[in-house]
Amino acid sequence: MGVLTYETEYVSVIPPARLYYALVLDADNLLPKIAPQAVKTVEILEGDGSVGTIKKVSFGEGSEYSYVKHKVEGIDKDNFDYSYSLIEGDAISDKIEKISYEIKLVASGSGSIIKNTSHYHTKGDVEIKEEHVKVGKDKAHDLFKLIENYLVANPDAYN
Repeated sequence: MGVLTYETEYVSVIPPARLYYALVLDADNLLPKIAPQAVKTVEILEGDGSVGTIKKVSFGEGSEYSYVKHKVEGIDKDNFDYSYSLIEGDAISDKIEKISYEIKLVASGSGSIIKNTSHYHTKGDVEIKEEHVKVGKDKAHDLFKLIENYLVANPDAYN
């Protein structure tokens, strides 16, 4: 098994505590509300939302995929860290065992920097194409921008 790691950073005008609440702690409720074309539903299959919880994310009508299951690997509300792995679903090709993500929000002025590290765990010595990774990064960035725009438009939300 090989592991390919990619790092990305996004800058946000939203402070870390507020962004973490919306992006991590309440994303299961918020995303289907503000982006039903992307995320139709999120349901907990096992657990209570803490480490070890397994969630099924069903994608909206506009998506090329139907669902993924992800497992919560870590939550640190005090330091604005969150980690999870995509463990099943049609968004994961037969060449990938899982994709793990580590998200950290850091204060920057009156806003935040979102640091995202992705680990692609491949089956065997499979090579992952940059285009595949870029598609995932772009979709993640689009969802992040939807949440950020929602928070900017609703300044009393998630305070």
